[in-house]
Amino acid sequence: MLNLPLHHLYRAAAVDTPAPWLLVLMHGVGSNEQDLFGLAGMVPPAFHVLSLRAPYTLGPSSYAWFQFGVNPDGSRSIDTAQEKASRALVAQTCAEAAQALQIPAQRLVVGGFSQGGIMSLSALLTQPQLLQAIMVWHSRLLPEIAAEQVAPAQLAGHQAWISHGTADNVIPLAQAHAIRAALQATPVDLAYHEYPCRHELHPQELQDSMAWLQALTQAQRG
Repeated sequence: MLNLPLHHLYRAAAVDTPAPWLLVLMHGVGSNEQDLFGLAGMVPPAFHVLSLRAPYTLGPSSYAWFQFGVNPDGSRSIDTAQEKASRALVAQTCAEAAQALQIPAQRLVVGGFSQGGIMSLSALLTQPQLLQAIMVWHSRLLPEIAAEQVAPAQLAGHQAWISHGTADNVIPLAQAHAIRAALQATPVDLAYHEYPCRHELHPQELQDSMAWLQALTQAQRG
């Protein structure tokens, strides 16, 4: 059992993996660690899988990484103190899990859906030394972290998967385009994809995401 700052579910990598990786997953608003852990069976066996529970309780089995409101013009305002505290907890959890499992930062991937994807993107842009790659589904970039972002040159050698639904009814597709533009202005190796779905994971999106994870492990071996 892993003793970590955040509640979590864990699946070990295959025992015969010579150089295992770690995939840390974060759910969206109102969900919990059970949600994305349901995908563990699809994740390549070279990965340890860690699914985290956000620290702020919204209701029974319902959690958030930070609370937010929607302004009259459709923009969103967030609880910046909660976001910053959650980001620190995620960083601490990733670092402690990697140490316990003996996984170097070069084999750590952080990913998530919706608000969990926001946390993953923020982790890359503010603390790239903690991880190798991010996998972000149906998410957006927080303007509130702009002052904390590292210089683009510090993102060299990192990878990012960004995907979104063309009919997303919660986070507009334009937000994914904004992420794409921001990352294209950096040295990050970006894989960007759109799928014909709403605010949900499309079956092909899942399949393609897992193939991308597998390719990461093969590229590093090569």
